Amino acid sequence: MQVMDRLSLAAYGMHVADQIALVTVPLVAALAFQASPETIGVLVACQAMAHLLGSIPAGLCVDRVQARTVTIAATAVSLVGFSAAALSVVMESVSFFAVTVLLSLYLAGTIARPVKKLAEAATLVRDGGNRQHAIPDLSKRKDEIGALSSALRDMTDGLWLRMDATEQFAADVSHEIKNPLTSLRSAVETVARIEDPEQQKQLVGIIKDDVSRLDRLISDISDASRLDAELSRAETETVSLTTLLETLADITNSDGKPGAPRVVIDLARDDDLKITGLEGRIAQVFRNLIGNAASFSPAGGKIFIRAHRDGGDGKSICVEVEDQGPGIPKGKEDAIFSRFYSERPEAEKFGTHSGLGLSISKQIVEAHHGRISASNADSGGACFSVRFPAL
Repeated sequence: MQVMDRLSLAAYGMHVADQIALVTVPLVAALAFQASPETIGVLVACQAMAHLLGSIPAGLCVDRVQARTVTIAATAVSLVGFSAAALSVVMESVSFFAVTVLLSLYLAGTIARPVKKLAEAATLVRDGGNRQHAIPDLSKRKDEIGALSSALRDMTDGLWLRMDATEQFAADVSHEIKNPLTSLRSAVETVARIEDPEQQKQLVGIIKDDVSRLDRLISDISDASRLDAELSRAETETVSLTTLLETLADITNSDGKPGAPRVVIDLARDDDLKITGLEGRIAQVFRNLIGNAASFSPAGGKIFIRAHRDGGDGKSICVEVEDQGPGIPKGKEDAIFSRFYSERPEAEKFGTHSGLGLSISKQIVEAHHGRISASNADSGGACFSVRFPAL
């Protein structure tokens, strides 16, 4: 009998341990997945049934064990009865968990991994400092990831173009400054060796011209180099082209120099032509064009300025500046907008212009989402057309 009591005591201890595990394991798992109380009850019921079916040892059918077994069985039955009613909740929870796992794997493969790949490529481009690293082309994906890939590639290409332009600009500046410096050094070295006052006077005149040319070059180069930064920072405003062009025409015509060309303006009086931009920079464009036209026009000639809405929808404004000069050399309609391009009248003194005026004008117009082009008018003179988006 003592042996049976010891066996019963041992069985009871194992039973207590099992009961602790029976409650703890489902609770820990349920809390980990933030399950509802119903789901926790179902998990406990399942554990109780598994425990009941596998924990009755053979030969221990003494009274107390039999009574305990009956008690556990009754409890399990009640739990199972409750669980059967909540079986659909269990299946829904399991299904939801499986779908969540599969969806997470799918999203990781289609979103997280490509975004990480784009981020790593962008870091390589930033740190590499060269063009051997490229942003992956995911533009075939017709979703946000594909759009992001295209945007990053366009941004990188724009960065390389800007770096190329900066490098070319530095080379052009170096070349243009070398010419007057070489002339200046030669004149300074020569004037120290000659004693003829007339020749010395000529050389001093050359030195003054070269210094003026250098000053003009440096001023225009400085203006061109800070133009992008200024256009990106400045606040835009509504600009009336009608008022602006009329003011510039009045200023030019009031100059009063003998033989100076006269500006003839043709504007739609019943339509106030307005655009959005920086008034000072837009005025600079038309000052450059009017000044360029005046330098090529014959004495007493005319400069025609016409402005009108372009196209049937009126969404753009076209301004034309036409002179009565010799026109643009054939095939140079695009080259004249290059930096330091110089095609000046024969009678004009060398070095009077830096060759940056039209290049700066094009830069300003394009920054305002406009276009500028040049052609020869039917009269033979040059005609510059500037188009801006209208308000």
